[in-house]
Amino acid sequence: MTVLLSTVLDGLALGAVYALVALGFVIVFKASGVLDFAHGSLLLLGGYLVAVLHASLGFAAALAVAVLATAAVAGAVDRLLLRRVARDPHAATVQTIVTIGVDIVLLTDLSRRIGGDLLSLGDPWRDSVSRIGPVPVADSRLAAVAVSAAVIGAVFALFRFTAWGLSLRAAAEDPEAAALQGIRTARVRTLAWCLAGALAAVAAVFLAAFPAPGLDSGTGQIALKAFPAAILGGLTSPPGALAGSLLIGLTEALAAGYQSELHVLGDGFADVAPYAVMVLVLLIRPAGLFAAKGAARV
Repeated sequence: MTVLLSTVLDGLALGAVYALVALGFVIVFKASGVLDFAHGSLLLLGGYLVAVLHASLGFAAALAVAVLATAAVAGAVDRLLLRRVARDPHAATVQTIVTIGVDIVLLTDLSRRIGGDLLSLGDPWRDSVSRIGPVPVADSRLAAVAVSAAVIGAVFALFRFTAWGLSLRAAAEDPEAAALQGIRTARVRTLAWCLAGALAAVAAVFLAAFPAPGLDSGTGQIALKAFPAAILGGLTSPPGALAGSLLIGLTEALAAGYQSELHVLGDGFADVAPYAVMVLVLLIRPAGLFAAKGAARV
């Protein structure tokens, strides 16, 4: 029972971090209709900046700089690159392909800088462990849940109670009608990219924290595990991204914790388990668990 509880807590913590990443996918898609395949390299950029700056600035200041810098880079990708093909008849497809190119460029440069090293982000939790009843839990996992809950709550409040959130929802429903109502859809879109970049930088801290060994050139690829979470939620639903992330996190943790019982599925099943769940769910709910039903006009 202790093993099960420990595994479930790890899965929830992992799902909370995946939710930050999946929420970025959803925000960008709602604002621009683009699948952002550069999200993983933006996450790696945020983590790398924390790793190289924390010694001189301290962890908190380094994280703040990394969040702002990653948000600025994400906004620049939209404003300087994606806008140039916005008038293409197949703009969303072309822009998605552009994000693949951006990912390759960023990942190549960051991989060159990191090399084969494991970088510490200087987080204050280090390898300390607390106990919840009989279950030992890394403090970084507890911090991941608390910080993710606070950040996601703030993002949801931003959607619900601010003019920008209302503008984003209006633009997602009907961009042309929103523009006719005076909403500056280009600004709304760029701010959405900035927010997604900021969320990725925060997620990087917890993906590299203990019990992970540190940040390496492959850390950004972990972000791709949050992509099935966004798909499961319907890709346009922030609550769906949260629910899908928790499901994916629990699935991965349980598959890793009970790998010996699942050996018939292969030694690396935990790595593919999120995608297996995605396929199974989409066979039943092709539009995702939380996809809104579209209205048909006759």
